[in-house]
Amino acid sequence: MIKGNIDSIESFGLVDGPGIRTVVFLSGCHLRCKYCHNPEMWQIKEGSITPLELVNKIKRFKPYYQDTGGVTFSGGEPLLQKKFLIEVSKLLKKENIHIALDTAGVGDGDYDELLSLIDLVLLDIKHTDSDSYRLLTGKSIDFVECFIDALNRSGRKVWIRQVIIPDVTDSIDYIQSLAKYLKKIKNIERIDFLPYHTLGKEKYSSLGIPYFYEDKKDMDVDFCNELYEKFLEIRKSSV
Repeated sequence: MIKGNIDSIESFGLVDGPGIRTVVFLSGCHLRCKYCHNPEMWQIKEGSITPLELVNKIKRFKPYYQDTGGVTFSGGEPLLQKKFLIEVSKLLKKENIHIALDTAGVGDGDYDELLSLIDLVLLDIKHTDSDSYRLLTGKSIDFVECFIDALNRSGRKVWIRQVIIPDVTDSIDYIQSLAKYLKKIKNIERIDFLPYHTLGKEKYSSLGIPYFYEDKKDMDVDFCNELYEKFLEIRKSSV
């Protein structure tokens, strides 16, 4: 029997997709992003919950979803528990519950069946340059390209998320490259800039893991908003 490992469940999420959502955080991630705020989810743990058990937990919150809400699978990297998510999603479809997938697009490939069951993909863009991507995450950008190919085939709706990090992704040159990079992704409905923060920094100390950006300050929110407005101008002019 397929079992999954859940790190935690957020009952009333408001920022991980449309409406009120149950956010399910799955353990395991191949990336080691220098700014990750969930290092406790890096390790892939042995499964401890069945698809039916998880769906029964999710169903308790269904009255709150109304017409726009649903469930979002996040992590960690939910793609690493793909077979488990396929079985969960099949059961959720029978309950007519909207399903979103929050992912960096770095799994083990063969995504077509899972994406056929997903309503919305929240895709986290780490970096647009291959060398910078590897420095930032420890992995090759080729993994993401594989996922984007499958995503385009699926026709799923897409929301883009980009963390704006001081001295990393906060320049005009970078947002110009982002506008160009996003042209390869179909069905984008929304693009969000998320200002880098250090709220997860204390987790590293408790886990005995060094935090790479020890001296980096939070991203200035006003400047982040200015960059977003400039990005929209660049994107509009390049259509």
